[in-house]
Amino acid sequence: MKLGFSPEEEAFRAEAAAWLQGELSGPFADLRGITSLTAAPDRRREWERRLGAARWGCIGWPEAYGGRNATLAEQVIFAEEYARAGAPSRLNHIGVELAGPTILAFGSDEQKARLLPPIARGEQLWCQGYSETNAGSDLANVRTRAWREGEDWVIEGQKVWTSLAQFSDWIFVVARTEPGSKGPKGLSFLLVKIDQPGVTVRPIRQITGDAEFNETFFDGARTDAANILGEPGQGWQVAMALLGFERGVSTLAQQMGFRNELDAVIRAAKANGAARDPLIRQRIAKAEIGLRLMRYGALRMLSGGGGGAVEAAALTYKIQWASWRRSLGELAIDVLGIAGEIGEGPGYGFGELSTLFLYSRADTIYGGTNQIQRNIIAERALGLPREPRGDIG
Repeated sequence: MKLGFSPEEEAFRAEAAAWLQGELSGPFADLRGITSLTAAPDRRREWERRLGAARWGCIGWPEAYGGRNATLAEQVIFAEEYARAGAPSRLNHIGVELAGPTILAFGSDEQKARLLPPIARGEQLWCQGYSETNAGSDLANVRTRAWREGEDWVIEGQKVWTSLAQFSDWIFVVARTEPGSKGPKGLSFLLVKIDQPGVTVRPIRQITGDAEFNETFFDGARTDAANILGEPGQGWQVAMALLGFERGVSTLAQQMGFRNELDAVIRAAKANGAARDPLIRQRIAKAEIGLRLMRYGALRMLSGGGGGAVEAAALTYKIQWASWRRSLGELAIDVLGIAGEIGEGPGYGFGELSTLFLYSRADTIYGGTNQIQRNIIAERALGLPREPRGDIG
């Protein structure tokens, strides 16, 4: 397992850090430290385009599509420096980390040439059309349907939890294209423009007061017949492959964000005296140990290995970070005490650590609940019998 970086890689780190510091201390200083996913969307669109112009937007992609063909180590380094610099959360995270890699893996040459460069340039933002009201963790239960009509696919149905759909230009949609099919069979993976008749996006207000999630309705929406990844009926395989990209290089950037949050908790504990409480100190130490273990685990996953060991290890990551961050949120609100229940900002908006507590309550639910994650680990990694499906009398 590789836990360090070469002199050449450290030189790359210095280059990336210098560029980020220059931009975030200069023309984009107003975006530094923004953690809300919906704040300043117009300025963050400009930031996406600036990243693209400097070819920092999708550095792991081939140069032909707007990337730098960066090595895995370089991708990890940039992800870490991006978070360390306090750069804003990526408005096009879904396009860069999920849609793009999936198009690279399953798209035709024509699709790659047409769809990838605008993502890399920061010109087209994407969102995800997976979950439905009765198909959250059970994605195979989707009911959104689509059918061919001339040279188009016509789409009817509803998706929910479509993060940042209100700012997106495209959405990838898992839809049932074979009438009468059930479960993972008969699904297709369609690429759909949002700005068209038949697509309606409605924000969902969260407990934090933010509204990054949306309901997205399709009422006769259309997309060209060429906008399908894989073959008709192959949607399940494409969708599952996409989920694998969630456990890639972005995990290291996520952990740098966690580092910033834990440091904020420690500063608050020192400032208000909570650090003198031996139980609080013990919980801070436990959080520090957990964060370091996650880093080593992520580096191990990304270092490669044989016999499928890395793939199996990667299945544990979501439940690990979600449980850790939920505990961090609880620690944050305990450090703040009663002050954490009082809104600090306009409209009684909560501060950073109070928002961390509220948001982290969802970490063990979205992206697959902890129960679902345990089933995945048991069935796919350990080869244990599948959990019984359906009602048990």
